[in-house]
Amino acid sequence: MPNILLVEDEAHIANGLVFNLELEGHAVTLVRDGLEAKQLLVDVRREFDLIILDLMLPGMSGLDLCRGMRKHGIFTPVLMLTARSQPKEKVEGLHLGADDYVTKPFNLEELLARIETLLRRARWQQPAPAAGGAVLTFGEARVDFDRFEATVGGEEIKLTPIEFQILRTFQDHEGKVLSREQLLEGAWGFTGPASTRTVDNFIMRLRRAFEADPSQPRHFLSVRGAGYKFVR
Repeated sequence: MPNILLVEDEAHIANGLVFNLELEGHAVTLVRDGLEAKQLLVDVRREFDLIILDLMLPGMSGLDLCRGMRKHGIFTPVLMLTARSQPKEKVEGLHLGADDYVTKPFNLEELLARIETLLRRARWQQPAPAAGGAVLTFGEARVDFDRFEATVGGEEIKLTPIEFQILRTFQDHEGKVLSREQLLEGAWGFTGPASTRTVDNFIMRLRRAFEADPSQPRHFLSVRGAGYKFVR
């Protein structure tokens, strides 16, 4: 039975989600305050299979909570609930380590489908490392997928879970051209939650992190009209 943490302070949304998630066979822990969720996750280190996290919370915002979790090495999948429809806020959440987002008011069937996708992807990733191995090396870079650690020339590089997953996808398809849609599928699990433009932004972030000259990349190559290719 998947164990889900729901962090939501709006009673009608929280109660409805608890009811429907339990009908789907999930165990649900409900927390209505950001600081209480931080204590449960960061201080107590209670483990969950998925966290459904509202952005606007008393005590601590969902963005700050997500940032703190990732900083403390907690990489539980996070689905953010937000009343904000601006792409800037959504992209910020993804950059901080969220795996998906749903905008309020949401369609219940879509939300449940996204939850199942995240849980399924987590199960797929859990048993074994990436097909190319648990460690990826290229240039002066070393990426350890088991430890969620990355270095360039021995210096630590901070990456989000999505960036690690993009690197895994590139590793598993080294030398092959991947479309933006394929990268979305590999990193997010389905063709969403981000636009293909967001994929371009993540590639630029990886180039700035790993390329000696991001304007003349040697490893993360653009293929005009097709997508991107990774070469060691």
